[in-house]
Amino acid sequence: MKVERLAIPDVLLIEPARHGDARGFFSEVWSRASFAKHGLDIDFVQDNHAFSAAPMVLRGLHFQRPPSAQGKLVRVARGAILDVAVDIREGSATYGQHVAVELTAANWQQLWVPRGFAHGYCTLLPDTEVLYKTDAPYDRAADGGIAWNDPAFGIAWPAGTPILSDKDRDAPRLADIPAPFPKGSW
Repeated sequence: MKVERLAIPDVLLIEPARHGDARGFFSEVWSRASFAKHGLDIDFVQDNHAFSAAPMVLRGLHFQRPPSAQGKLVRVARGAILDVAVDIREGSATYGQHVAVELTAANWQQLWVPRGFAHGYCTLLPDTEVLYKTDAPYDRAADGGIAWNDPAFGIAWPAGTPILSDKDRDAPRLADIPAPFPKGSW
């Protein structure tokens, strides 16, 4: 397993080993022991699987407020996405900054999005399937979102008109809401 710290060092790009032959391949995409060797002591409690039929489906930017904050390990089983994590930890040295990576079934990479980050992605291909593990269960009362196109972030989303849910279409800018992760909460 390869682990790369990105421009925001708490966000990690992870590439599990893939062993293949004429039959196909096998890959251990998560192992408590392997992750612990890289300083990631994570107890996952939920697996999610999202399917998007069309390219340009944009989901996000989502987060859960403390004490129900979630860390996410995101990967693509089919298709491709532009995956984005935005630091929304008030007082962080990288507050308001983002990282964006292309996750594809072909590159077999995963993105670790820790607690304190808003997360979103845009599908790049039709019939894309995204799988992600979370370290806390979904909590509707803690659910939050930020505008995917908040100009403060400067995210270079793929060109085109995104397909959005009503929730994502109406999400506020970060500056217009109380700090989701105020100092001392993260």
